[in-house]
Parts: sequence; structure tokens; C-alpha cells
Amino acid sequence: MPKEIGQKMIAQNKKARHDYLIEDTVEAGLVLMGTEVKSLREGRASLVDGFAEIDNHGEAWLLQVHIPQYLNGTWTNHETRRRRKLLLHKREIAKLEQRVETKGMSLIPLALYFKDGRAKVELALARGKKSYDKRHAIAERQATRDAEREVGRRLKGL
Repeated sequence: MPKEIGQKMIAQNKKARHDYLIEDTVEAGLVLMGTEVKSLREGRASLVDGFAEIDNHGEAWLLQVHIPQYLNGTWTNHETRRRRKLLLHKREIAKLEQRVETKGMSLIPLALYFKDGRAKVELALARGKKSYDKRHAIAERQATRDAEREVGRRLKGL
């Protein structure tokens, strides 16, 4: 069987970019069970309520990510929202832990994908937005859209 090459997107957390101010991103591997991998290969997962944390032993964990049970699985099937260990270097974990503790940030999963046949998750070091920040971002996006529309009309001669 030929080795997989490239990147295949499984799930994205589009709401995270709306709810959080993203400062930095990190790619991490995942420790998965066999039925989880098969379920992910079918393209089924949800990152909406997910987050990551670093425990007292210096290990990073991904929590509340929903990977549905594999339909053809047997008694070896997995729990849908179990804790999954993240594969990161010690220095990466230490750096993330320090930034999360000192600056009051969160680790939020942005995307789940296969990269060269291995399951990866893109984590964001993020700070929660206030409601007025969200309104400001929407107004700014609308203003740039209106400006681009007007430039397009001028170029067409309307």
C-alpha cells in the first residue's frame, strides 16, 4: 500500500476564530485508538467544545473533542469524548504551559487533519474576545467589504 502524501482536512473549528483572539498556533500529534482513526478517515469529528490542557505531570491532553464511534466497530469501540494525549516536545509543552498560566490564555483546537497519514491537530493559544470586540470585528469586516465593492464599481465605470 503506498504511503499517504499531503494533507487531508477532517474538521475545522470556524467558531474559534470568531470567539477567540488567536495569538499563536502549534501543530501536535494525537494518540488514538484504531476505531478512532477509522472514524476520522470517514471524515467525522467535531471540535466545537474542545480544548487542551496541561496536567501536573507535564503532559498535554485534548478534551471534549467528539469523534463518533466507528459504525463497523465491535466491543473494542472507543468513547466519543474521551481524553486524548497530545504528542509535543517537552520544551513546547513547557512554553505553552508558561504562557497559559501567566497570561490567562486557553489552548483551543482549530483543525483536525491527516498529514502524511498521521492524525494531527492544530492548537491555538488564544484569549477570549468580549462581545464588543466581536461587534467591532464584524463592523470592520463589513467596512472593508463595502470599500472593495465601491472600488469594483469605480473600476467598471458605474
